Amino acid sequence: MHGIRVKDHALFIAVTFLFWSSQYVYSPILSSYLEQKGAGHLLIGLILGSYGITQLLIRFPLGMMSDYLSRRKLFVSLGLVMSMLSCMGLLMGDFGWILVSRLVSGVSASTWVVFTVLYSAYFASGNIAKAMSNIQFVTVAAQLLGMSASAFLVSGWGWHAPFWVALAFAMLGALLSLGIKDTERQSFKKPVGWDGLTAVVREPNLLKVSLLSTICHSTLFITIFGFTPLQAFKIGGTEEAISMLVVAFMIPHAIATFLSGRLFMKRWGSWTTLTIGFAGSAVFTLATPFIHDLGLLCLTQGINGFAQGLSFPLLLSLALRGISQEKRGTAMGFYQAFYSLGIFLGPFLAGWFNDGSDLTGGFLFSAATGLLAACLTVYWNHSDKSANAHARDSRSASAAESG
Repeated sequence: MHGIRVKDHALFIAVTFLFWSSQYVYSPILSSYLEQKGAGHLLIGLILGSYGITQLLIRFPLGMMSDYLSRRKLFVSLGLVMSMLSCMGLLMGDFGWILVSRLVSGVSASTWVVFTVLYSAYFASGNIAKAMSNIQFVTVAAQLLGMSASAFLVSGWGWHAPFWVALAFAMLGALLSLGIKDTERQSFKKPVGWDGLTAVVREPNLLKVSLLSTICHSTLFITIFGFTPLQAFKIGGTEEAISMLVVAFMIPHAIATFLSGRLFMKRWGSWTTLTIGFAGSAVFTLATPFIHDLGLLCLTQGINGFAQGLSFPLLLSLALRGISQEKRGTAMGFYQAFYSLGIFLGPFLAGWFNDGSDLTGGFLFSAATGLLAACLTVYWNHSDKSANAHARDSRSASAAESG
């Protein structure tokens, strides 16, 4: 996209930061808030997972619509307005309103499809991995700031304080979003037709990374965004201890996110980096319910955060690999709708397992899916290497025959 200046990058990053801050400033205390209001683990899992239901339904058509209109900024502003409405629902306090607010929050999060596609257009096609590392780092930084402040806000001003702060972030972000640089309408000749749609959806690489991202998001929303804070309370942690836990997870998570596309992918390759990330996360998620010391829990979650951080930017960039600009909204919509299954099913199934096992079952379930993902990355890495070797042999044979 032509005419992108430093201030355009800065404004987009600021809007992205406020967008995710409004989503996550209350996230660490939500499960504890629901529990102290009398909700059981199954209801907590349902409310936490409902965030993914609307994303599952909306993200794909929203991505297609943004391709059709070839105007992305409208959807960015819409996402922040939806975040404002979600915060208002949380302030109502009733379980029904909280469930509705999480569904609306899912609508807001669905616009992340457009954020990623619009920001990728600020870069040359060869720098998509760098663009995704940048925007994912901003996302994690926003999550870190918001989630770190969450417990302190509760401790100082009560359970509703994070909801008010989230509302303020969303309002400011909505105002700033009016000034961001939009995509150029002339760069898109026509909407994606049926043939183009099926070609995008059937892209083998997109299907692989969508499945892996489903598991990745399931793990994230079962652990630090789900039941890990409850484990900390279970072993005697306070609201301030939850902030320590969040910082212990999110700082290594942010570092891994920033370095994943810049260092680890170049050194080890995409598939090997993903294998390390999934395997490491599986091991330390498995350990979580058996830890009874807060310091040790923070240490293990720091390693878990780093392991999970290796995967997110790589999966984002792989989802757009080989996809033309006019089809990226559709591809990203499919990718993000697919992984929304993990956002919903992960916490819901973990809550179901936890109801009879006092948190242990949910963490074991998450560890098992992480191990499955690690095995899939090993298999697909081997398949890609075999296919590349076969292609080289075929080219060599053709060159010999022509010679």
